[in-house]
Amino acid sequence: MESDFWKRFLQNKMAVAGSLVVLLLFAVSLLAPWIAPYDPSMIDLTQVLAAPSSAHPFGTDQLGRDVLSRMIWGARISLKVGFVATGIAILLGAILGAVSGYYGRWVDAVIMRFVDVMLCFPTFFLILAVIAILEPSIWNIMIIIGLTGWMGITRLVRADFISLKERDFVLAARVIGASDLRIIFIHILPNAMASILVAATLGVAGAILTESALSFLGIGVQPPTPSWGNILTAGKDNIDIAWWLSLYPGMAILITVLGYNLLGEGIRDSLDPRLR
Repeated sequence: MESDFWKRFLQNKMAVAGSLVVLLLFAVSLLAPWIAPYDPSMIDLTQVLAAPSSAHPFGTDQLGRDVLSRMIWGARISLKVGFVATGIAILLGAILGAVSGYYGRWVDAVIMRFVDVMLCFPTFFLILAVIAILEPSIWNIMIIIGLTGWMGITRLVRADFISLKERDFVLAARVIGASDLRIIFIHILPNAMASILVAATLGVAGAILTESALSFLGIGVQPPTPSWGNILTAGKDNIDIAWWLSLYPGMAILITVLGYNLLGEGIRDSLDPRLR
């Protein structure tokens, strides 16, 4: 089964391309202290808005800081936000979906109505409202994105539990006296991990995009901490004389989100060839 998965995955050229982008992002974020040519917070007023050159391949910003170095360090922020926010969403969504699908009846009705209510709120505007009340810090950003992104995962896990809870291995576990918690987390949940893995991969892309949008609006990651979103903000303010401040971080966000989406779709197609 595992060998079939890898065979189908490696045959999917778009999925392989997406995985290479993700691996490159990991490598860049891990090696940032060694590969960044400058300190991302170093101000050089003699190099304000300098165009791309051999000394500064991606140019400099309005304070003379090297854009390439800030983008390399910004990759760490993107990964941190993507994984922590998605981890929170996966944890909440998996637990609520498992409980809803396993117990059914009024428990399922209450949880699903709560999901429906949450889905009625525009997620991005809900995040904006909460951020406006709280201090705009990276930890608040990650927690809020996670707390507003679990609804789809809940529905996926619930559907898997509804189909799995009547299988023979679950009935056998009940016969030998296994508790509900053991059946849910030991017997059923591992069999629903395929859907969770796909949702997690796509969720990371969504979290990175949301963080970039919030930083672009000035209520996300705050300067001098580098992020792709706040580099874009500087680009907006200097679009007529410093095109590189918009082009390079914009391309980084585009390629990263596209890479995660291709990887998630590749995993989904490889786990279920009927979707291809």
